[in-house]
Amino acid sequence: MKAVKILLVVLIASVSIYAQNDQVKKIGFVDSEVILSQYPPAIKAQSDLDGLVAKWKTQLDSMMTAYQSELATLQKQFQSMAPDKQQEAQQKMAKKEMEYQQFQQQKFGQPNGEVYVKNQTMLQPVKEEILKGIEEVAKNEGMAFVFDKNQTLPVLLYGAEEFDITFKVLDHLKRGKKK
Repeated sequence: MKAVKILLVVLIASVSIYAQNDQVKKIGFVDSEVILSQYPPAIKAQSDLDGLVAKWKTQLDSMMTAYQSELATLQKQFQSMAPDKQQEAQQKMAKKEMEYQQFQQQKFGQPNGEVYVKNQTMLQPVKEEILKGIEEVAKNEGMAFVFDKNQTLPVLLYGAEEFDITFKVLDHLKRGKKK
């Protein structure tokens, strides 16, 4: 429903632009997923990130396998152990479980896990380059607005400065609504 409202606003805006300027301003769109899946620097950055994720998942799997193996051995021997050895073994297993959870959180925890940080540092320069390219193409094609069709809600990727009403809205909000 929101997307329909946004589309309606864009259509009304484009009609009013046409009426004001007696010339048509173009509205364009891109599919960012297609660009990211076909642009070589984006492919390389994603591949590098996928390699790190695979490495960390392998380490996690290895830690879990070792933990499960030790736990199985401990369960078999637990009844025959002296009480102080039982407590020592339980503490050792609790420590291994905590190490596993800490490693998992460090690598994959949101929003500060290494996966998310690496994603940001590796893909951000590529995304900035893509946005710069979108802006250049939009200007060359005479487009007033460019949206990303891949998003759930359309996202404005480029807008001609002459249509930016940010400061008018801010001024209106600061002054309060006046009739």
